[in-house]
Amino acid sequence: MNQYEVTFAGFGGQGIMTAGQLLAYAGIAEGKFVAWIPSYGPEMRGGTAYCTVVVSDTRIGSPIVTNPRGICVFNRPSFDKFEPRVKANGLFIVNSSLIDVTTSRKDINEILVPANEIALMEQNVKATNLAILGAFIGATDVVDFETMKNTITQKLGKRKELLKSNLAVFDRGYELAQKHAGQKEKA
Repeated sequence: MNQYEVTFAGFGGQGIMTAGQLLAYAGIAEGKFVAWIPSYGPEMRGGTAYCTVVVSDTRIGSPIVTNPRGICVFNRPSFDKFEPRVKANGLFIVNSSLIDVTTSRKDINEILVPANEIALMEQNVKATNLAILGAFIGATDVVDFETMKNTITQKLGKRKELLKSNLAVFDRGYELAQKHAGQKEKA
């Protein structure tokens, strides 16, 4: 892996920062070097929010990233803002529940994740971010699947009644990305 940079972007309240923090904690659990940089719009809840996470096997020279290898967008304004920034041959994960367009770029791998529907299937509307995070891990293996599940359990496990559905939503996102990767290999 060496180093992977990813940006999570959407409206405040969609769990953008939590997704980034969970990835950062999982990287730390694996002994990797990690940087997590949040950015909020003027209105915390409902305003634009994004964070960038850098996970590396070696020391991180700079946590500031303008063109990350991966971008996960949760809403249309974030799609419009960040789609041009994905590095060539990079990954672009789109919450297709709220974004009704796809990229025209041929030099990136786009995965459409119906994150809101996945969360609703598990009766956990606030777990949309975990569907996107699951897809990201399924597509990249930046951190190990089990490490990520253990991190979710540690950080979000205080409410036992939600933990099972949180993990189920994460699993569904992961499986969707794994399926996508298998289809791309066959094509």
